[in-house]
Amino acid sequence: MERFWNTVRGAMPNALKTIWWIFRITAIVSFIMFLLKYTGILVWIAAAVSPVFHVFGLPGDAALAYVSGYFINVYSCVAVISTLELTAREITILGTMTLAAHAMVLETAVQHKTGTPRAYVVMIRTFGSLALGVVMNMVLPGKPVSDAAGVGLQEIPFFQIQGQFMPQFLDWLIRLGKLTAWMIVLIILLNVIQRILYEYGLMKHISRFFSPLLYVFGLPPETSFLWIVANVAGLSYGSAAMMDEIERGGISVRSSNLLNTHIGISHSNLEDLMLLTAMGGTWYWILLFRWGIVTVLTWGLRLYYRIRY
Repeated sequence: MERFWNTVRGAMPNALKTIWWIFRITAIVSFIMFLLKYTGILVWIAAAVSPVFHVFGLPGDAALAYVSGYFINVYSCVAVISTLELTAREITILGTMTLAAHAMVLETAVQHKTGTPRAYVVMIRTFGSLALGVVMNMVLPGKPVSDAAGVGLQEIPFFQIQGQFMPQFLDWLIRLGKLTAWMIVLIILLNVIQRILYEYGLMKHISRFFSPLLYVFGLPPETSFLWIVANVAGLSYGSAAMMDEIERGGISVRSSNLLNTHIGISHSNLEDLMLLTAMGGTWYWILLFRWGIVTVLTWGLRLYYRIRY
């Protein structure tokens, strides 16, 4: 028991440090997005990009769901989807694009902390997301909507107050508090589990078990635990475990870049998939298309490393 509690205590400093770092970014970004939404600027931005959404087989008003998810999180995208009349095909495409490139500011900061350049993260996730939308519109069964034109930008004022400030601010504050509480519990728990797995020699068995699947994806065996964390808990909540792994020298910078290429587009494959399935999306298309593109991108990066180095 003494060994166990020493392991738990050893995990706490890094977990608490990461919680504070994540909280600051989350609070700042979410408040900025709250102001953009309250002032109507977010709607104007969505209207500006909506005309191109016919390329993805989506109506113009789906742009607001994508932009919200891109800057905030999947929940904000789902909230907008619930107000739209989209088909299962459209929700599947929009959901796949959003899962590939959501919470961009926060998750880019997390991946940068693990050694991958910010510009690379933004580029690979953004263009990966757009490529998924184009390809899925081409190959998915069914036909795209006929009226996919965007809302005329001249019809949307750049600045227009959306209701009373204080009720919306208090609602944002409550949601931030709930998110923070969940984040504290999950980050501490994941960090403790990680330390225990190393302390009792279980990590090598996990790596051995998942190594065949990781090889198909183009990932090194030593990334197995972080791959599991990213798929179960996501990047934000799994950030403490990822940073701790890098600091202890568990994986190299090259392995981290390969992993970040994969999990940047394909992570949180439990909760987020269930959310979009509940909204009417087809979970296996969302999962398989993202796995397909990350496999191509990861093996492409491995080939680049082999040729360059």
